[in-house]
Amino acid sequence: MTIVGNYIGGQHVASASGRTAPVFNPATGAQSKEVALSTADETRAAIATAQEAFKTWSKVTPLNRARIMFKFKELVEANADELAELITSEHGKVFSDAKGELTRGLEVVEFACGIPHLQKGEHSLNVGRGVDSYSQMMPMGVCAGISPFNFPAMVPMWMFPVAIACGNTFVMKPSEKDPSTTMRLAELLTEAGLPDGVFNIVNGDKESVDVLLTDEAVQAVSFVGSTPIAEYIYSTASAHGKRVQALGGAKNHMIVMPDAEPSQVISSLMGAAYGSAGERCMAISVAVCVGDAVADHLIKDMTAEIEKMSVGNGMTSPEPHMGPLVSRVHADKVLSYIDSGVEEGATLVVDGRNFKVVDHDNGYFVGPTLFDNVKKGMRIYEEEIFGPVLSVVRVNSYEEALQLINDHEYGNGTAIFTRDGDTARNFCENVQVGMVGVNVPIPVPMAFHSFGGWKRSLFGPLHMHGPDGVRFYTRMKTITARWPTGLSAGPEFSMPTMK
Repeated sequence: MTIVGNYIGGQHVASASGRTAPVFNPATGAQSKEVALSTADETRAAIATAQEAFKTWSKVTPLNRARIMFKFKELVEANADELAELITSEHGKVFSDAKGELTRGLEVVEFACGIPHLQKGEHSLNVGRGVDSYSQMMPMGVCAGISPFNFPAMVPMWMFPVAIACGNTFVMKPSEKDPSTTMRLAELLTEAGLPDGVFNIVNGDKESVDVLLTDEAVQAVSFVGSTPIAEYIYSTASAHGKRVQALGGAKNHMIVMPDAEPSQVISSLMGAAYGSAGERCMAISVAVCVGDAVADHLIKDMTAEIEKMSVGNGMTSPEPHMGPLVSRVHADKVLSYIDSGVEEGATLVVDGRNFKVVDHDNGYFVGPTLFDNVKKGMRIYEEEIFGPVLSVVRVNSYEEALQLINDHEYGNGTAIFTRDGDTARNFCENVQVGMVGVNVPIPVPMAFHSFGGWKRSLFGPLHMHGPDGVRFYTRMKTITARWPTGLSAGPEFSMPTMK
């Protein structure tokens, strides 16, 4: 059986650890590959390779770094179908959704192609007589990325294109559940002309992660995953002097006001709640209906739409609306949340348990699930389910809905559906969430803006990609210069000032 190893110094390198983890096709439940779980020493070897490559890569001009990014973009586009098939075969999302993931990742590559402009510093002439000051945005050194299973292409491409374009070298640790896509991206980077050692992959588990968090050569760490792990990543790496951006969990609410356009609400909510089987950190998992009439109509219309949904293997034709969850363990966890919602008194309107797909009896399928009368304090409300489960919460006013969101521990994404500009403006100003949509259910910013939440959805001051991404992967050096003709006669012992 194929073993997915490491990619170090521009070539595939087998791990000598003797430890592996199985990789499954979620639609069939069949094991397709194994992935190596590398040793601490193998991880250090990848870091050392990246550190050596930094000596020359950091001196490459921004224009030539950008040209490699342009070529990489071209190669990803040419191989998009192959990459999307890898995503679907190991993650489970439907093929068109996988192609969409690649598109969103490529937007960051396109952004990184502008690095000659993005990495420009500032210059001030004559801050004092004959004295100039200017800043330079310098690369950090070796950077590390730790990515989740739900976006095996997009999230790595949120990280390494900006880091590499800024002149850094990179060590990537993909999810062990779906490692093949990131490996293929590494091959395409090499084909695009990226020098050996600039981008490296170490497959592994906590043993590898802890090396990335503590090795003194690593300067910055990017992470996307659950909040408990994000908090561990942030505290551990920060304690070892590293710059960290660690994106954690979410519980994204969508307020539905009485004046919202019903058809727009339903079509938007269906995709936001059940797209990619709910395995998105920006998925809408709570619909907050202002008034019982709004909730009653929403439940009726959502139930009718769910009945039309098709669920199955994401590579079949015609393509289903939703595929399986990533693993049996995760599917069982989602099912346990549905059980919990029933036990705690929520009204189970559509039950996704015991869901079967013809000829895929061993697949990790959970059907679209809809709860009504969900209350604050229930596990299905408080915790991130990360599956195709939508909770409807009924409130009496906009103010109550806003307070509900602001009281939650997560602050990743949110949305409001309304025709009233005053309400929308108030919401945008007062909601305590990092990414806000107005009649947009999943407000993921474009690559030239930055992505990140508030509260326990983000640890660290800088968001991903966009301007914050460039700031994260560079450090500023400010130079104040005066040439010999401007020198004063004799020493000065008082506090230096510009005259």
